[in-house]
Amino acid sequence: MSLRDILSPLTAWKNLLREPGTIKDPLNREAADRYRGFHKNDAALCIGCGTCEAICQNAAIDMVAVDGIETVSGNSGLRPRIDYGRCCWCALCVDVCMTSSLTMSNHYTWVESDPDAYRFIPGVDKKAWDSCEKGYTRAEGHRLTPTKRAHMGEMEPEQRIGGFAEIVNGYSVEEALAEADRCVSCGLCIATCPAHMSIPRYIEAVRDGDYTRGVSLLYETNPFSQVCGRVCTHKCEDACASAHEGEAIAIRWLKRHITDNATAADFQQAAGTAAPATGKRVAIIGAGPAGLTTAFDLAKMGHAVEIFEARPHAGGMFRYGIPEYRLPYDVMDRDIQVILDMGAQLHCNTRVGESITMEQLREQFDAVALCIGLHLGRGTRIPGSEHPAVTKAVDLLRDITEGKEVVVPEKLVVIGGGNVAMDIARSMGRLQTQRYGKLDVTVTALEDRAHFLADPDEIRECGEEGIAIYDARGPREIVLDDNGGLVGLKTFKVLSIFDKDGRFAPSYDESDARIHHADMVVEAIGQMSDVSLLGEALTEALEWNRGRIKADADGCTSEPWLWAAGDCVHGPDVIHAVADGHRVAASVDAYLKGA
Repeated sequence: MSLRDILSPLTAWKNLLREPGTIKDPLNREAADRYRGFHKNDAALCIGCGTCEAICQNAAIDMVAVDGIETVSGNSGLRPRIDYGRCCWCALCVDVCMTSSLTMSNHYTWVESDPDAYRFIPGVDKKAWDSCEKGYTRAEGHRLTPTKRAHMGEMEPEQRIGGFAEIVNGYSVEEALAEADRCVSCGLCIATCPAHMSIPRYIEAVRDGDYTRGVSLLYETNPFSQVCGRVCTHKCEDACASAHEGEAIAIRWLKRHITDNATAADFQQAAGTAAPATGKRVAIIGAGPAGLTTAFDLAKMGHAVEIFEARPHAGGMFRYGIPEYRLPYDVMDRDIQVILDMGAQLHCNTRVGESITMEQLREQFDAVALCIGLHLGRGTRIPGSEHPAVTKAVDLLRDITEGKEVVVPEKLVVIGGGNVAMDIARSMGRLQTQRYGKLDVTVTALEDRAHFLADPDEIRECGEEGIAIYDARGPREIVLDDNGGLVGLKTFKVLSIFDKDGRFAPSYDESDARIHHADMVVEAIGQMSDVSLLGEALTEALEWNRGRIKADADGCTSEPWLWAAGDCVHGPDVIHAVADGHRVAASVDAYLKGA
């Protein structure tokens, strides 16, 4: 024992002669301005992410459903309930709150005879301190997790415009760890993902450096994880809690990081093995993401699956609609090979309706699934659009993929504001650069910049590569000279796109006209399915939904032997096509077991 240990208790005697302080009314004594009193919650700002519940070391918070607050994308509909029998007022829940909705008043006295009253839902159960302005809030600029994404390296614009090499580098291990550490594992992303991928769990696998587990988690719901790690529409990131006060977690790039670092053995193990043969046969028309996902699941269930593909290679709109600088063919082929290794038989260069009819498929197989994508482009039908120098984006993209010789104009105008418009503009820009050593591409879109349908990264990269984008311009006429030669595209300024009832009815300011000079005009305003394979009788028998094949929630069409999935049912979206494929496979399997 030290001398200090002996003398320290005696220091209390120094207070012997001090004037005593008396709190005359302790129940009504005002607390310090930032005292951690009872909780408040802005229920409208709260997204129910549950990070407050997860961080609480005393299990004093649980997330509960609340009448009047619905579950929507990016909002669980749950709200935190505080148990003051457990709360220690540490305020970690306030510090971690992703929207700053949760705060603490400086109100600290509360007398109730009912002990259950001390469990309440702030912001929902009205309390006397709801309007209290003082109390504890997270300090300005203070966050427990970084708000900025880990940097993703990519090829410089001057270098990438000269070819079709992939432009994004992918995360290094260190970058992926930094990005994964930002995730609070709230799980709001899972509900938004059409395939309901286990996103927090595979991000956790990145943190653990366990790529075998990571790819196994990916394959539970998505046999196209290498593809989706590059070109998924990543709506999950729109729901990310981190986006409320910073940048969303780069979920798509973390998925890619797992697949880039997993071994071939990891993929084979994750894919699993096929069940014993059932003796049932299924025909699938179209080897795109929906068709191949359906094939993968059904083959795994033990059914004999044959895929009929009109093009020379599998991949559908993956291969023939997305440029290689965004989705390298070897990456796509690795995903496809894992699927085919499950036992599905692929017939390429086999166009249904020519090589074999729908009726023959119906007779020879126990079930048939249509997964035919959207391989035809829509036209503007403006005056002059039938000119031979006016073409469709999907046709050009397909020709480029197949290595065909395409006409490369010195001046090009693209009509459209979606990803396909950006893809064809950038692809043709690369061909222009290779042929002429310079780029002259213009994109015109109905929407203003704030409402473009294209991914923001696509728009940014277009600008970096020198492509001119004119927003809020409506195509009105293909302008020709006296000899019928193409002059360019005439556009008017767009005043509005929809009428008061929300119907598509663009209006223009005709006093604001512009001629966009061009040697070629490309229309990229939408796609549709080539349904000529169906034949007249089946086309008449099927039900349709605004030009797309109508199917129920399980993918069943109005014909009991025929299912449909993917873009031809729900429109263009990779991850939706994968989710569709799973649903159709489950439905076909149930049908075959009952047959």
